[in-house]
Amino acid sequence: MTGPSVVIIGAGVVGAALADELSARGWTEVTVVDQGDVPATGGSSSHAPGLVFQTNGSKTMTEMARYTVEKFVALDSFLQVGGLEVATTPERLAELHRRHGWAAAWGIEAHLLSPEECVAKHSLLDGSKVLGGLFLPTDGLAKAVRAVDAQLARARERGVRVLPRHEVLDIRSEGGRVTSVVTDQGEIAADIVVCCAGIWGPKVARMVGMNLPLTPLAHQLAWTGQVQELAGQTEEATRPILRHQDADLYYRERFDTLGIGYYGHRPMPISADDILSVDAAEVMPSVLTFTPDDFADAWSATQELLPSTRSAKVEEGINGLFSFTTDHLPLMGESPQVKGFWVAEAVWVTHSAGVGLAMAEWLVDGHCSSFDLHECDVNRFEPHQLAPDYVRARGCQNYVEVYDIIHPLQPMEEPRPLRTSPFHPRQQELGAIFLEAAGWERPQWYGGNAGLLKGRDIPTPGDWAAQYWSPIVGAEAQATRESVAMYDMTALKRLEVSGPGAVAFLQSLTTGDVDKSVGSVTYCLLLDTDGGIRSDVTVARLGPEEFQVGANGNLDLDWFDRHRPRDGSVQVRDLTAGTCCVGVWGPRARDLVQPLTTTDLTALRYFRGTRAYIGNVPVTMLRLSYVGELGWEIYTTADMGLKLWDTLWEAGQDHGVLAGGRGAFTSLRLEKGYRSFGTDMTYEHDPYEAGLGFAVKLDKGDFVGRDALLARKESVKRRLTCLLTDEVVMGREPVYDGERAVGYVTSAAYGYTIGRGVAYAWLPAALATPGQPVDIGYFDRRVGAVVAEEPLFDPAMQRLRG
Repeated sequence: MTGPSVVIIGAGVVGAALADELSARGWTEVTVVDQGDVPATGGSSSHAPGLVFQTNGSKTMTEMARYTVEKFVALDSFLQVGGLEVATTPERLAELHRRHGWAAAWGIEAHLLSPEECVAKHSLLDGSKVLGGLFLPTDGLAKAVRAVDAQLARARERGVRVLPRHEVLDIRSEGGRVTSVVTDQGEIAADIVVCCAGIWGPKVARMVGMNLPLTPLAHQLAWTGQVQELAGQTEEATRPILRHQDADLYYRERFDTLGIGYYGHRPMPISADDILSVDAAEVMPSVLTFTPDDFADAWSATQELLPSTRSAKVEEGINGLFSFTTDHLPLMGESPQVKGFWVAEAVWVTHSAGVGLAMAEWLVDGHCSSFDLHECDVNRFEPHQLAPDYVRARGCQNYVEVYDIIHPLQPMEEPRPLRTSPFHPRQQELGAIFLEAAGWERPQWYGGNAGLLKGRDIPTPGDWAAQYWSPIVGAEAQATRESVAMYDMTALKRLEVSGPGAVAFLQSLTTGDVDKSVGSVTYCLLLDTDGGIRSDVTVARLGPEEFQVGANGNLDLDWFDRHRPRDGSVQVRDLTAGTCCVGVWGPRARDLVQPLTTTDLTALRYFRGTRAYIGNVPVTMLRLSYVGELGWEIYTTADMGLKLWDTLWEAGQDHGVLAGGRGAFTSLRLEKGYRSFGTDMTYEHDPYEAGLGFAVKLDKGDFVGRDALLARKESVKRRLTCLLTDEVVMGREPVYDGERAVGYVTSAAYGYTIGRGVAYAWLPAALATPGQPVDIGYFDRRVGAVVAEEPLFDPAMQRLRG
């Protein structure tokens, strides 16, 4: 097969990788265009220093980096000298232990080193300044231009056209689908266009009306003159690439000189429209003039850590442009507005070949089988996250934080606040401590609940877990189980699916049977064609042709919109901004709510919903509970939200009502064994592995992913497993069977009802047996754990159904 006609815009490391991977799969009607010369096109790939450190808190990014290393080694485009990260502070040393855990969790060989071992690996180091290090033998230096040349050469041999010196002027479309790419050398017909233009990505994407949340920022790279200890070195590099993250620095050898990269200077953003053309640029478009004053602190820190540089000088330097996004992650996927226009943007050399593979699988097969891409999908953003001011501010802040130690719960600080629920004034009055989720200000706990601590013994977790935590979290969790609590659930995405085709549409897209009576609520999964979980949703039937879907984010909206019929029979609408939700849960929930409504709440069974009034407030009530207690999710319009809160709060004073935060919520949901998409399960997992087979109704008829699921059902090799732990962990830690890393933690918290730490983890199916002991690698120690039967709390469901 030759495949559809594809035009790849950009012949850097990503465009070259994609051309190679597509042509290897038989798609040879591929044209690669670039405004510059090939293989050194003038973009970021042409000046990239090439350091590849594979370890990342994201499993996907680590796996993409590993694939890039393996491919570049095979292409003779990689110097595998290893990678060494050193700590000069106790905080960084602890962070290196955490990073070592990531490497173990994701299956990358890594070693923690003493100061003496660090010096033995890299003799330029002053060992007295080093507290320890992390060494990965498979890290090293990517030869980006050589890799571009090698991958394009293979693609050419298979029939791919490569057209240098072709500047893209426009992208034409018709009927909402791309038709061609217009260059200064003529027009090229295309069924598919993939933008791999890097720092020019926003400019190219605008040609189809797409707002790409990417900011080009200048990054300093300097080269010393001869370093005495490197004198006479005939190999380009013999020592590991080196990171000194406490000072925002990295280093690489170039024969007898040293390259120094620096993230500690002020952010230097530039608009994609202001980047010079290939012919106008003095060196290349992605290289700006070096600013020595910004480098002064970097040079001082370098001379302190690497004493042999004290006799050298900084001889040359650049401010090189790279792409930054609002969340550190790439932008991959198809435009929601123009079919056939795809992007693979904000990708550094480290992950380039992995992204090329992922995009090729996505285009050819309709899904990516090698990596979980939910973090990288370009359609993940909420509308406010595409605002130019937001994109620029977050891109600059992410530049500053590249080497910072980021806590898993650490929220962005600016710009805030952006989105507040109608309950926000009352939450402030109650002393709420807010974190942030998708722009929403979300209470983590309430300072006003400090009185709940009286008479309770709330254990204090270790230093790391005690950040963004208070003992009030435990008190709120326990009090929820004792009386009744109100939880702000407004941040959860709400979609309305309606129209004469709504039932058939939802039946075809979800694993559950939603063709039930009005008032029914169904827990379902969304699957991809390979049977992997794309999301979990609740579908409430509010009318014969009207459904409310509780979703996980903008990717669900995008998925529904892409699959809905275009004949007008189905409408999909995002209700989130105009509505709000409060969860009222606890054994006294009915005592609180029933006097406020004429609706008989005893008749509203578990997983049923109704429209009603709470006092003067029109509401939709769904008898669901993510915390495992009696109660309802109560929805109303944003204009009535404050009145709803006040009505419930005033009535609750006689029943011990409290406001509960997200910290308590997480503890309660883990005790009950409820999964969280994006954390506990992602695209790479299927329902049977994740313990969600009950949500799959194979006998209801066809739905997306059903055929693939039939095969996967019989070959479960891993399971999402409940663990009871001796200490609270945070997530993404490796799980060991003896000395062998066999899995990783997803969610974790302390269970304040059961009095134990709780963690969920992916383990081999053979180990997912109650009573099986395992260990969790937590910083520099092992935490004992045992596989437990789930759910840990109320297994008979008596409290939920009471």
